Amino acid sequence: MARIVTLTLNPALDISTETDAVAPDRKLRCAAPRIDPGGGGVNVSRAIANLGGDSVALVAAGGPAGAHLLALLRAAGLSPVDLGAPGETRRSMAVRALESGAQYRFLMPGPVWRDADAERAAAAVAAATRPGDLLVVSGSPPPGLADDFFLTLNARLAPLGARMILDTSGAALEAAARCARPLHVLRMDHEEAQALAGAPLQGVAAVADFAAALVARGAARIVAVAHGAEGTVVATPEGRWHARPPKVAVISKVGAGDSFVAAFTLALSRGQGAPEACAAGVAAAAAAVTKPDTQLCD
Repeated sequence: MARIVTLTLNPALDISTETDAVAPDRKLRCAAPRIDPGGGGVNVSRAIANLGGDSVALVAAGGPAGAHLLALLRAAGLSPVDLGAPGETRRSMAVRALESGAQYRFLMPGPVWRDADAERAAAAVAAATRPGDLLVVSGSPPPGLADDFFLTLNARLAPLGARMILDTSGAALEAAARCARPLHVLRMDHEEAQALAGAPLQGVAAVADFAAALVARGAARIVAVAHGAEGTVVATPEGRWHARPPKVAVISKVGAGDSFVAAFTLALSRGQGAPEACAAGVAAAAAAVTKPDTQLCD
């Protein structure tokens, strides 16, 4: 069984609360908040633990908020490895309006990274990984990080035998699609895939064609594209598959993608193929949306 390592360079303290209604220009009285450790890789490690698996969580934490985040992870039974950060760990907030049922999500940027911070983190990640590891890099990059940082990191780790699973967005995703050395897995949401394609991707077949094209051009060995309520499409050199989720009552979409990545990676680590891993990931994501706040799948 392959060891799983997660990397979170821009973690967050996730604050969740609710209020009667959201309106401008007045004080909004909220319920007592729930505070969870967050950020893509952090959530993946939490979900893996919920599913009975183990992982090593590499977290770039900073300041009192970072110390709070690490303490919450330890209290949850995880053993995070602190990589350090050039500033205070960010906070994010999700507020549910009880009157409408709508959820409002506010995301802060996090501390600005410089080249020296990135090199220090890359060296620490290289020292922490072993041959055969599955390295999950998930979440928004911190401000200042070079768009091609994850590709440079992949090139550094691949000769060591580590396999990168990348779930990112924006300029970092665009750079990943042009990767000279294939990632092990590249995952994205439907909106991100459309932005990358530069055109609408209507229907599962169009999404599958796009994912297969990324595999063919050498971006990754496995490409997974989430398609909302339609599930997820996965493509490999051997073929393409579509896993559709069951119909569930959606309470919160926070953490659904991270739950998918957790179950998908856990299945790969246990020797399962991409189709089976995709089915496991879709089931985990469906379970996650039935949970309030950032409680993830179980």
